[in-house]
Amino acid sequence: MIPFSPPHITQKIIDEVTASLKSGWITTGARTKQFEKELARYCGVPNVLCLSSATAGLELMLRWFGVTEGDEVIVPAYTYCATANVVLHCGAKPVMVDATADFNISVKGIENVITPKTKVIIPVDIGGFPCDYKSINSLVRKPSIVKKFLPANDTQKKLGRILVLSDAAHSIGAWYKGKRSGSLTDLSVLSFHAVKNLTTAEGGAVCLNLPVPFDNEQLYQEFCIKSLHGQTKDAFSKMQKSTWEYDVLEAGYKLNMPDVLAAIGLAQLAEYDNEVLKRRKIIWEQYEKGFTKYPWAQLPPGNSTGQQKDTHSSYHLYALRIAGVDEQKRNKIIQKIFDRGVAVNVHFKPLPLLSLYKKLGYRMSDYPVAYDNYSREISLPLYFDLTDEQIGAVINAVVNSVEEVI
Repeated sequence: MIPFSPPHITQKIIDEVTASLKSGWITTGARTKQFEKELARYCGVPNVLCLSSATAGLELMLRWFGVTEGDEVIVPAYTYCATANVVLHCGAKPVMVDATADFNISVKGIENVITPKTKVIIPVDIGGFPCDYKSINSLVRKPSIVKKFLPANDTQKKLGRILVLSDAAHSIGAWYKGKRSGSLTDLSVLSFHAVKNLTTAEGGAVCLNLPVPFDNEQLYQEFCIKSLHGQTKDAFSKMQKSTWEYDVLEAGYKLNMPDVLAAIGLAQLAEYDNEVLKRRKIIWEQYEKGFTKYPWAQLPPGNSTGQQKDTHSSYHLYALRIAGVDEQKRNKIIQKIFDRGVAVNVHFKPLPLLSLYKKLGYRMSDYPVAYDNYSREISLPLYFDLTDEQIGAVINAVVNSVEEVI
């Protein structure tokens, strides 16, 4: 069986983790802080806060902005459940918007659902392909939209408009109009889960890129406190000479990333562009070459097709869509691909299809493009160690399976 997405673990990564284990300090410390600084340089933002997960980052930012009961947060209907679950955790209402043909959220759809209750928009870079941030950032600054915004606290008054919180869990390393993912809007959240391009096994980060008059360095210090029980010093700082004294300023959370996981991230980041992204792009292009001649193959958005010259994917998912099939036929195709020894997946089951959101009254029929994308989508294996021979085997398995069904 060709697996779907095993992690890429090199000897350099093993050595870095071993060094962390032997250092005598494995929880949050010097390596985590170094990883934050390296990520900030890589993404081109003032500050980065590493956390236990991307989900933790999304919720921490919503709570910092004061999102609460009675508020609305705009999310795509086509995303993983975490994007909307964090809104529910805050007591607010997720307002779903349909997708476009590139899987990402419709900007026109966003504008249509903005109300005086809207506090935050969470665009999601599906598969590693950035959303239309130029249009989204312009939309929240549009005078008629700003006029609708009703700030409920000092932070919201300071921003004076809807906050854009990017769910960039898939898109580290992607480019949009000359800027890296992470630096494309107010705040961006990255994921380092085991199946991501760059992993720490579990973990995430918040890229701080808020405009003046916000001080991102000051906010970074504030978020360090919020993410560790509201405590003014972490364990590493308290262990330094004569610096044990600390205080607790608020009832914070336990969201910190430990050094032993940051060690994985540091080693992976060092080889990410020149090795990992380079190989993923090659695999993507081989898939593209293999499928482009078939009229039933709808290729995923990227930069190889020449259709999006200023937007470059991180090649996280190869989300192939099969033209002219329904959900049932798609599922038959998936089964036949598995029978041929290739593991594939589907990204994602739209939120209104999930029992939680069905019970809350969301209807899949309100999001036809999201459903159409989902019903025909098959995510193919895409990882560093996938060989050229295996790529050929995947293409053959997909082609033969599709042609048996359609």
